[in-house]
Amino acid sequence: MKIAVGIATAGRRSILAETLVELARQTRLPDILIVCPAAEADFDATLTAQLPYPLRVVEGPRGLPAQRNAILGVAQDFDVIMFFDDDFLPLPSYLDELERCFAAYPTIVAATGHVIADGITGPGIDVATAREALASFKPVAGDQPLTDRYSAYGCNMALRLAPIHAHALRFDEDLPLYGWAEDVDFCRRLAPYGRIVKNPRMIGVHLGVKGGRTSGVRFGYSQIANPYYLWRKGTVRPSGALGQATRNLLANFSRSFRPEPWIDRRGRALGNALGLLDLIRGRLHPRRIFDLK
Repeated sequence: MKIAVGIATAGRRSILAETLVELARQTRLPDILIVCPAAEADFDATLTAQLPYPLRVVEGPRGLPAQRNAILGVAQDFDVIMFFDDDFLPLPSYLDELERCFAAYPTIVAATGHVIADGITGPGIDVATAREALASFKPVAGDQPLTDRYSAYGCNMALRLAPIHAHALRFDEDLPLYGWAEDVDFCRRLAPYGRIVKNPRMIGVHLGVKGGRTSGVRFGYSQIANPYYLWRKGTVRPSGALGQATRNLLANFSRSFRPEPWIDRRGRALGNALGLLDLIRGRLHPRRIFDLK
């Protein structure tokens, strides 16, 4: 089995370097690592000679879906593409467990791992703390069953390439920039061709770095526009889209007066409000974020 690792990155040069070093510790190295930086400055080319696996840099328009599509476009001779966020540190056994999983279960088309710590829900996790968490993690002995999932988690998402290439599947570039919910959309379009699972033996830490992300206003707009768009598209259930948008609204407006230091709640609340206004006006669309600051 040939495994490619794909990383789309923007504005996180130093964090990406740490992630590439961490991938060098894998007991099963990737057959290639494909990086798509949003700008030339986002990738330190001097790292290439220091890594024990082949590395290819590809160009693509800025935006997570577009950059991941650029990676898919060159991943033609591989069996699995493992998409990691640029701030995801996997346990050294991660790719080994991934290979075992996809070899043993040919009906699996997407798999996500067990995130033992996720900085996205808080201020973020620094690299040293993440490495301590990985070093101290004790895997559970014996078999651990796979569980079927509605979608993989985009920060660590393994995809079988045969059905993707056979059906010309690509990430939806109408979900621009950070691409909020692009993982759900892609997985639901891949779901007719096999199982989507969580593998508890694929372990990692998501740093949840705050730098390089979309502005609060744009992100808040996406929190309304993207679920609505995916509902209209048919890849997300109406109840799921409504529930997600409602949770976002409640969280952002209720915490706007005492926001967490690491989240622009007021910006997100404004973006939510602009999204609702565009919904009423009949012009709500994910790409409208380009009209916002």
